[in-house]
Amino acid sequence: MNKRVWLITGCSTGFGRELVKIVAAKGEIAIGTVRKKEQIADLESINPDLVKGVLLDVQQQGTIDDTARMIESEYGRLDVLVNNAGYGTLGPIEETSEAEIQRQFDVNVFGCVRMIKLALPFMRKQRGGNILNITSIAGLNGFPGVGIYNGSKFALEGIGEALAAETRHIGIKVTNIEPGPFRTDWAGRSATYNESLISEYNESANKNMDAIREVSGNQVGDPVKAANAMYEVTTIENPPVHLPLGGPAYKRVGIRLQEFGDEIAKFESLGRPTDFTEAELKKMES
Repeated sequence: MNKRVWLITGCSTGFGRELVKIVAAKGEIAIGTVRKKEQIADLESINPDLVKGVLLDVQQQGTIDDTARMIESEYGRLDVLVNNAGYGTLGPIEETSEAEIQRQFDVNVFGCVRMIKLALPFMRKQRGGNILNITSIAGLNGFPGVGIYNGSKFALEGIGEALAAETRHIGIKVTNIEPGPFRTDWAGRSATYNESLISEYNESANKNMDAIREVSGNQVGDPVKAANAMYEVTTIENPPVHLPLGGPAYKRVGIRLQEFGDEIAKFESLGRPTDFTEAELKKMES
């Protein structure tokens, strides 16, 4: 089989669905995951010859194992994994329940790791492949009212960086995709808002959550163009480990790098001189 085989999670709407369309249009095979049986036929209608819908919940290992067996049986290979399934929980950290925090990390972090573990045996055998982790600009910069979501995406960023270093010599390429605001359901139907009852958060968490709600449906990011960029990055011989998407993401990355560098430099005199001195080390060795 010469066609590349893709496995894309979270394909009922948004980035996932648009990427399925692009992959099929390129003549490649797109296995798209959905969580409702009635969504399979709709997804496969994009191109019945090249699109296969599967029921998969990243929180349910059994559905992941079933998908792995299907891929082995029907295709015998897996060339691209796109960890797209995820959602955002919004609210002050203090007022987000333990159960919601665990659910956020189970979907956005542990679910992605489960999918990576599905993909790696195929890719190691092939000595090649691409893994795209859809993180967020929120995986590079903390924002009020988004702290738990930030934490999940920061975690996936670190996992992706480490995985890239672990697998580069095998020919497996890992890219963290970091979208800014895009016109998807992320801030609307897909989001979980934990409304604050503590007035002290009105000028921080609540203010930012209101701003996110207000922009929902009017974001400047085009999901189709984002999906095209995701496809293209898999065709690059040496793709980046980080790929922000959209003007607002690049603006925020620039601000973050400048602020981070300035802060590190400002307090270097406090943090740097915490090693043993050469004299102290010699004394310990003697």
